[in-house]
Amino acid sequence: MPPLSPQDEAKKVVGAAAVERYVRPGMLLGLGSGTTSRWFVRALGAAVASGLEVRGVATSRTTHDLAESLGIPLVGFDEFDRLDIAIDGCDQTDHAGNLIKGGGGSLLWERIVVDAADRYVVIADSGKLSDQLGAFPLPIEVVQHGWQSTTRSIQRLLHLHGFPSTIPLIRRTDTESAVITDSGNFIVDAHLHSIPDPLVLDRELSWIPGVVEHGLFTGLADEVLLAEPSGGLTVMSCHDTPAARRTTTLHGLRGSEA
Repeated sequence: MPPLSPQDEAKKVVGAAAVERYVRPGMLLGLGSGTTSRWFVRALGAAVASGLEVRGVATSRTTHDLAESLGIPLVGFDEFDRLDIAIDGCDQTDHAGNLIKGGGGSLLWERIVVDAADRYVVIADSGKLSDQLGAFPLPIEVVQHGWQSTTRSIQRLLHLHGFPSTIPLIRRTDTESAVITDSGNFIVDAHLHSIPDPLVLDRELSWIPGVVEHGLFTGLADEVLLAEPSGGLTVMSCHDTPAARRTTTLHGLRGSEA
């Protein structure tokens, strides 16, 4: 294996640290997707091989296959009421723990798993921390039927909130074919550059017919665990961060400014 980049070293560090810090025998775990989460799942697989007894729920088919290959027992939603904790990565986080997720296209399944968990921890390398969200394009999952019309509605909503009408909204492709999510939908990436009020967009994007879900996760994380390539760790507590959408989960019951 070639030497890891400094960013990958940090991802490896935080993945292993998450197992040591948060995972206990007997837990039901939400297993995240993406490059950082893969390090977490690998570290969890090593712990399971050494005798740790846990069960997991995957946030993507890719994570499911990786966990299965490592011998991590997986369960379906019909086999439990609540998960103890979901551990997942992010594409960007601000200092309050608001997130952009979905760079890997798994945002819908990720949000379903997070919604089923009593605790949500985000793991990331320190390069994902920003003063304001938006530098990473915002993924928006849309149904295939009428996706062009849905995209135009997204454009109009963004313009109502002060974004230029020329903001690029680009359907994600893999080589020349459209990316299809695990649920059979398209991903449209909104290149916003900065998001002054993520709570408003989190709530209002979901009102548009054809939008299945999007990658703004506001007020959901309980903690964000950040790692440096050197091995240094920083924990951000996000318990007081408001959520854009009220739900019956512990996250949503924290309340909302929206």
